Amino acid sequence: MAANPRTIRLDPADNLIVAVDTVEPGAALHGTVAAARIMRGHKMAIEFTPKGAPFKKFGQIIGFATQDTKPGEHVHVHNCEFAAFARDYAYAENARPWDPIPLEKRRTFQGYRRANGRAGTRNYIGILTSVNCSASVARFIGEAVVKSGLLNDYPNVDGVVPLVHGTGCGMAAKGEGYDILQRTAWGYATNPNVGAVLLVGLGCEVFQIAEMKKAYDIAESATFRSMNIQDSGGTKKTIEAGLAAIKEMLPTVNAVKREAIPASELMLALQCGGSDGYSGITANPALGAAVDLLVDQGGTAILSETPEIYGAEHLLTRRAESREIGEKLIGIIKWWEAYTTKHSGSMDNNPSPGNKAGGLTTILEKSLGAAAKGGTRTLRGVYHYAERVDAKGFVFMDTPGYDPVSATGQVAGGANVLCFTTGRGSAYGCKPTPSIKLATNTDIFKRMPDDMDINCGDIVDGVTVQAKGQEIFDKILAVASGEKSKSEALGYGDNEFVPWQIGATM
Repeated sequence: MAANPRTIRLDPADNLIVAVDTVEPGAALHGTVAAARIMRGHKMAIEFTPKGAPFKKFGQIIGFATQDTKPGEHVHVHNCEFAAFARDYAYAENARPWDPIPLEKRRTFQGYRRANGRAGTRNYIGILTSVNCSASVARFIGEAVVKSGLLNDYPNVDGVVPLVHGTGCGMAAKGEGYDILQRTAWGYATNPNVGAVLLVGLGCEVFQIAEMKKAYDIAESATFRSMNIQDSGGTKKTIEAGLAAIKEMLPTVNAVKREAIPASELMLALQCGGSDGYSGITANPALGAAVDLLVDQGGTAILSETPEIYGAEHLLTRRAESREIGEKLIGIIKWWEAYTTKHSGSMDNNPSPGNKAGGLTTILEKSLGAAAKGGTRTLRGVYHYAERVDAKGFVFMDTPGYDPVSATGQVAGGANVLCFTTGRGSAYGCKPTPSIKLATNTDIFKRMPDDMDINCGDIVDGVTVQAKGQEIFDKILAVASGEKSKSEALGYGDNEFVPWQIGATM
């Protein structure tokens, strides 16, 4: 226990402080005395806050007092609650021109240049499924490839990954849910980290392979093959046909070799999961600093998890390049408010029990910390789930806050590398896009050394956010060049393809 516990007041307007070390009752801090034990990452009032008045952290409202709160008292779910309040969106007020450094001065990574000009950081063959009914066969094909030893002769191929899901039938044949599944499937098929695709269906499902091929003008080729179980003659024959198709694809996929590619071809997905009271102080701002470096290099960064920027959206609309971009974001926020109301929920259903144990009290507090992942540069685009991201710079994609579903949308949008901040210790990996784990505190970095790539907890010990941002950016380039992230070394990524399901299951 620290004899002189450290605390942080993040903004002069804040009426609370955050405990860096555990604070014991009686400790004298910021002109007051702790009235209760304050665990690290949790908050303590430093001003009298009457019932109904706002609590402020980061200089922003994170909730409202449910009772009179005296200086020195713990501020958490017992005396602080979420409530909606009006915000000034000030569209494009803080927008700045996007001005990346010249091409000849940009950093590079060793990546795979695709025939269509896009750049990959990995070189996988994906086995996609149109429906859950073909999921087992897709896995059987993947297992057959591994058992055959075929991959031993193709060192430039990172592997064969079955990407299976739980839908594709028992759903409407048109509408939002169908469109999302189709976009997601095609987004993975064309992600630059995928060198070739085998698409496997059952045959009688709602999500028909033939309709997808027609919608995207897809033809069978050396890097795209499709089949279904019913037409192929059953399970065993489909496995044999799938193995033969991949055997034919391997030489073409293996022929692509790594070469120097400007960092402007990186598209970084931003994720946070298992957040805690440190997240908005250490890892998320540090990742934001890395995002600024990438955007200045001409690259792209995708902030997502709409329920986890709720309450911070007014900070993003100020950075929007245009009023139209800002209004598109607010339209998505309003959709989520209606969506949660329809299902008898609330936007404050998030944070999770683990988030609260780590010190986060309301969605407003969590969102203000989560939004820091997006850095400070201008917001240049807003996308719906799994839409192809075609803008450079900092952008936003609408996704749920649930990490696997959110990351699936980002990868479908084109993300070729991913950074994931965590304070509680999320166990997550991603294929075909490598995931870099950033620990918000030193304790979790030490307790989960096989899962965490970078410790951001040392920011509270004096390492600057800017220096940590540079460390993260350098790691992004190294992983993009082929260095395995911790989650890759553990073998994560085969089960994290989780398309967002919207609509009735029939």
